[in-house]
Amino acid sequence: MYRLVFSALALISTLGISSIAAAQNCGGGFYDFVQELKSEARARGYSSALSEQFFASVAQDPKVIKADRAQGVFQLPFLEFSGRLISDHRLQHGAKNAAKYKREFDYIERELGVPRGVLLAFWAFETDYGAFQGNFNTLNALVTLAHDCRRPELFRPQIFAALELFKRGDFDPVTTTGAWAGEIGMVQMLPEDILVNGIDGDGDGQVQLKTSAPDALMSGASMLRALGWQPNQPWLQQVTLPADMDWSLSGLTTEKSLREWAALGLRGRHKPLASDNLMASALLPQGHKGPAFLVYPNFRVFIEWNESLIYITTAGYFATLLEGGAPLDPVSPDTGLTGDQMRVLQQKLVELGFDVGDVDGILGAKTRAAVRIVQDVLAMPIDGWPTPALLNSF
Repeated sequence: MYRLVFSALALISTLGISSIAAAQNCGGGFYDFVQELKSEARARGYSSALSEQFFASVAQDPKVIKADRAQGVFQLPFLEFSGRLISDHRLQHGAKNAAKYKREFDYIERELGVPRGVLLAFWAFETDYGAFQGNFNTLNALVTLAHDCRRPELFRPQIFAALELFKRGDFDPVTTTGAWAGEIGMVQMLPEDILVNGIDGDGDGQVQLKTSAPDALMSGASMLRALGWQPNQPWLQQVTLPADMDWSLSGLTTEKSLREWAALGLRGRHKPLASDNLMASALLPQGHKGPAFLVYPNFRVFIEWNESLIYITTAGYFATLLEGGAPLDPVSPDTGLTGDQMRVLQQKLVELGFDVGDVDGILGAKTRAAVRIVQDVLAMPIDGWPTPALLNSF
């Protein structure tokens, strides 16, 4: 029934397919790869002795690759995902840490303009306020991921940032541990971010993100500012949508001023909308029947911290709770797809010529964009939320 429609879709989608990225310097034998890294280190001006010492203990870690491939939690819908990450324990300990480090948070808000709720949210989600910082050897993780050809452009530069930290005495290739993706410390920062944004928050002359909460919090705030955080501006707000909402206006690719959104019938769910001139996008993480948010320019800074939309939406919402905001009202979103169903949908979209990134069962930005095009053709609400009815249309 839809064959002609989807043939047209395939032609349309080819116009948006990006070219295949140039091959990265990765793969091959692991030992040979490490030798290449040593050569590059010398080309960057590091001595042979320093380079040999830095890479002396490095080893490939298959557990890192396994962790990189096994991120099934991101397949969960927003309400289930946020229900797992947000707990009374994290709310209570957020309040305790806000009181314990009041002086540091006051300074951060005054000098850097980053609200304590935002930092507390990342601190909670990344390491449970420092309790679980990861036990992967950081250098092994970075070299393993740079050698793997999935995202070498992200991880290769981090190796040389770690080398610079080693030269400065702030990184031990044998004992420094953290997350499987190479992040270090209470708020999980990559070596390059530590180099650029690390702050000695407790005045002891060192930047110790694993053991010093003041260092971690101020460094995290510095990174958010560097990524574009605007002081005294919101990041996310629950809203009520009008019944006659044009769902095609939802999504992060459409921005309107709050004056324009208000004219279309959007209202703040628990408090009025902010300044009329502030730009915002309508975010529907589970479609037009699920929770609805307006997200502001500061929300896009969250994306720079973590590319997972479900993660940052949950972090943004949790940050509002930590700032005293109201919890979500009950909603009844349309049933979504399981991870396996999402992979089937992604494969069908790929066969039509859409670029959905990895066929991984995760509803990422590229998959949402393709779904919106299909929904438009099928006269379904264009909200980017794939349902079994949409999958069965193929």
